Amino acid sequence: MDADRVSSTDGEVPVVDLGQADRRQILREIDAACRDWGFFQVVRHGVPMDLLDAVRAAMHEFFALPAPDKDAIRRTAENAWGFYDQELTKNRRDWKEIFDVGPEIAFGALAGLRPQWPPRLPRFRPVMESFFAACEQVAFGVVRAISENLDMPANHLDAAFAPAHTSFLRLNHYPVCADPAPPDAELFPTKGQLGIHHHTDSGAVTVLLQDELPGLQVLRNGRWHLVQPLEGALVINIGDVVQVWSNDRYRAALHRVLANARTARFSAPFFFNPAMDASYAPLPNACDATHPPRYRPISWGEFRSARAAGDYADLGEEVQISHYRMA
Repeated sequence: MDADRVSSTDGEVPVVDLGQADRRQILREIDAACRDWGFFQVVRHGVPMDLLDAVRAAMHEFFALPAPDKDAIRRTAENAWGFYDQELTKNRRDWKEIFDVGPEIAFGALAGLRPQWPPRLPRFRPVMESFFAACEQVAFGVVRAISENLDMPANHLDAAFAPAHTSFLRLNHYPVCADPAPPDAELFPTKGQLGIHHHTDSGAVTVLLQDELPGLQVLRNGRWHLVQPLEGALVINIGDVVQVWSNDRYRAALHRVLANARTARFSAPFFFNPAMDASYAPLPNACDATHPPRYRPISWGEFRSARAAGDYADLGEEVQISHYRMA
């Protein structure tokens, strides 16, 4: 890889080489990326290229299925795993269709979730399960680096994901749009459509596979920056949970996705989320007399359930971690 692609400028999301020998350098680069952007791309991450190619091919096959096949595994308010084409962000309709898959959950705020698979695509499930497992390993590695950078043992945050985390894999299809919003559109465009409206991710970290068509934007210094696809790379962004753990040292960045008038676009984010019963708050070493805790403890199950409710209808203000901020 060219050295100039691994550096970060004001206009480019940084790239971190996870395969370099100096772990201290990896930690420094992840710390800087989390502080300055909340986003970075990773290379030499350990996920095989043939698996990434298989995921892209499987996405195309799934979204090309006839509508009745996708409707047969449509998600509902009772079971959030499956196909959906009416999701809202910021209580506004996104220009996308999705497929979500995660663990079966039999208790707690998300009880009733169970995976659904398209019966006409027998290779689809093993590919997605392999990608889920690979993203899980990448995400654990990033969280452990964040824990070290917050002056805690590397495995300190592992407990938040035990005995079973509630992470899920999403496939996004952004169809061709006759009226896309411009790249410099305001937060709530007065005209045109967005693939996904501006938001932060509610979990710990997100691991994203893009296709070759750019569309993801991250807001930094009041300007939208396009995350240019880099062959073989995965995009990492920190979510609200890390912002709370870090006591605002690392801030989850607003991001959105553009619609496209000429070409459909695909992506696959893995949302690394805590266990159902996990509670999170600022880490002790992220607080001191000058920086007292800024958040009260948050129950992940309750928070995630409240956020998910807004996916189905305009139910008022979208729940944010700001609701848990202490005066």
